[in-house]
Amino acid sequence: MKLNKPNLDHLPPTVARPSYDPSQLRQGIVHIGVGGFHRAHQAAYTDALMNLGEGLDWAICGAGLRREDRAMRDALAAQDHLYTLFELGDQPDTQVRVIAAINGMLLAEDGAEMLLAKLAEPGIRIVSLTITEGGYCIDDSTGEFRADLPQIQHDLANPQAPQSVFGFLCEALRRRREAGSGPFTVMSCDNLPHNGDVARKALLAFAHLQNHDLARWIDGHVSFPNAMVDRITPMTSPAHRQQLLERHGVDDSWPVVCEPFLQWVVEDKFVAGRPAWEQVGVQFTDDVTPYEEMKIKLLNGSHLALTYLGFLQGYRFVHETLADPLLQRYMRTFMDQDVTPQLAPVPGIDLTRYKHSLTERFANRAIADQLERVCSDGSSKFPKFIVPTANRLIADRKPVERVALVVAAWALYLRGEDERGTRYNIPDPRAADCQARVAQRDGLATRVLGDETIFGSTIPASKAFVSAFERLYDSLREVGVSETLRQVLGD
Repeated sequence: MKLNKPNLDHLPPTVARPSYDPSQLRQGIVHIGVGGFHRAHQAAYTDALMNLGEGLDWAICGAGLRREDRAMRDALAAQDHLYTLFELGDQPDTQVRVIAAINGMLLAEDGAEMLLAKLAEPGIRIVSLTITEGGYCIDDSTGEFRADLPQIQHDLANPQAPQSVFGFLCEALRRRREAGSGPFTVMSCDNLPHNGDVARKALLAFAHLQNHDLARWIDGHVSFPNAMVDRITPMTSPAHRQQLLERHGVDDSWPVVCEPFLQWVVEDKFVAGRPAWEQVGVQFTDDVTPYEEMKIKLLNGSHLALTYLGFLQGYRFVHETLADPLLQRYMRTFMDQDVTPQLAPVPGIDLTRYKHSLTERFANRAIADQLERVCSDGSSKFPKFIVPTANRLIADRKPVERVALVVAAWALYLRGEDERGTRYNIPDPRAADCQARVAQRDGLATRVLGDETIFGSTIPASKAFVSAFERLYDSLREVGVSETLRQVLGD
């Protein structure tokens, strides 16, 4: 059954469908960066609320600023912007449901004016973002906005024809201010510590470069709630599409696959209203910090602790790494001894139970989460997910061997060949620069750890960390991952 609106009533009974009429929706959100995570998370929550008969004026208009976004726009448009949420888990209580909360998508490449006009509409009250960790144009070594980037320079010179997310937001807010239609909330859904604060800093920095008066208005009127977002969402593969077709009879050109687990903790700071997401499980709080610290350091940090070591051994899926006793024990030791002592109490969360749930989620065979996905963009992920843990261990004079092993494994991974001799590409915008730093063994630590945009200043200044990094890098090359893990774990 081809997925589209005329076929909704004819879908198999195993597939849940919207209980609301998609034609009755009104757009209240523009989401920039429509990918798998947004469709499995924010859009799924919004759809669940609409299924209760509420929030019908909060439909989502997708927006794509990259050339690559055209494929998603075309796939959604061809099936009336419907798509299938396909949960995969090792337990039988997973769901398959069609989502209609996204009812349009605009591409900047088709003309900036259409997207600017949409963002300026009074009915748009939230602009949400999944633009990746590196999309905020912040230099991780200095914390400063990268005004030198070509797209930023273009937008400063051409405010009516922007290319970057900040150019679009700034021009849309200028128009809304002049028209008296008020601000919108800018809501980051990216895996970043204090993601709302990062979005605010970047937008205000851009705005001040363009118009100080407008920047002051944004500062006083636009809100940027911080949020912790969590759902493992692998890349949709042809095998997933075929699985959906064979099991449930749905022919969806781009379904989204995800684990059953879903969590969203967000600060209740919305200047122009928001959907009643609390009715469908979203937790609102005054301070998201302990939740995001827990998630970023334990889940995202442990993902990186596993992924490069596993990839070097020849594994290609996260569940395969958890089936390796050495890798699983290393991950749990990293969680328990290196990360957990750094965490403040998290209201309503038992950390021991949370860590156990992470092990179960990573071991989910049905979802087949790709290590390639977790490996990607390491140069942007390390400053957020690993470096803060390492810096704290160094400051507290604690052992740094386990966290140094994560960095050593990444450095060896950058060489592009695993222990079985299989060659692979490095999915990272900075791949060429990072690979150049590992081309020769002599001076390796200085070149790799000396990249302040990734590792800052504390790590390269730590003799203990540099020594551990060099020793473990050589061990990984000479005796491999398993023997190195035995040494680190004291076997």
